[in-house]
Amino acid sequence: MSRIQANLLLLLAAAIWGGGFVAQSEAMEWLGPNWFNALRFTLATLAVLPFALREAKKASRPLALNDYGWFLPVGLSLLAAQTLQQIGIQSTSVTNASFLTGLYVVLVPVIAVVILRRRPHWVIWPAALLTVLGILLLNGGSLSALGDGDLLVILCAIFLAVQITLTPIAVRISERPLALATVQFAVCGLGAGLAAAALEPISTAAIISALPEILYGGLLSSGVAFVLQIIGQRYTTAPQAAIFLSSEALFGALFGAVLLAETLPGIGYVGCGLIFAAMLLVELVPELA
Repeated sequence: MSRIQANLLLLLAAAIWGGGFVAQSEAMEWLGPNWFNALRFTLATLAVLPFALREAKKASRPLALNDYGWFLPVGLSLLAAQTLQQIGIQSTSVTNASFLTGLYVVLVPVIAVVILRRRPHWVIWPAALLTVLGILLLNGGSLSALGDGDLLVILCAIFLAVQITLTPIAVRISERPLALATVQFAVCGLGAGLAAAALEPISTAAIISALPEILYGGLLSSGVAFVLQIIGQRYTTAPQAAIFLSSEALFGALFGAVLLAETLPGIGYVGCGLIFAAMLLVELVPELA
């Protein structure tokens, strides 16, 4: 797979995640955040498991303890990110949540330099700054309106940056992307389920009412989109992947406007243009060079 094809997979994953913000927000009318995550990640685990078993039959070796040692932190970082995001989205808008989640785009290259001692392509830095500026403009050009929910989503972005950084390392070591997807979903489903059982009520009627959102979150936002992320990141770098995945802010704003009647400030469209420009820089500059 070429780098361009991999980045297109990441763009598709971002589009699915953009719609997922609406599903997450709507589900909160019936379910607590932990129950929603528990149900959707359990569904995602069951959906991906058959493909992981098929992958195992074709693998050159069985998974070792070291492989699971990498899978576990990927799953735990995703669990922390999704829990913070799901709780935060209860007290912020879909638009804010999708934009602030995209802050991981500048955190991933920082992690690459500070912790992994890897120097990204120089274009990543101006592209990351353009993306952060675009996210700020999409939010109206001011941080003064940030509330508790927004701060939780910013923490979510930190854990997502860790997950995006660790994912290609875990895949490279294990050579089992679908196994990684299954384990990370199982970790999220189990962790969220334990928290939900201890903290939140549940009923059959609530599950039935939120079933469309659970199906979207489990089969598409989790099952399909995260698998696309894992596969795409095999053929591109983590900083480049972060730029393309950050386009979920654009798709989140689009779905929020169409389905929830949320509106963007005028300056927000400038922010859209900056994020799109950052994506073009990351894609075209290395090719031209």
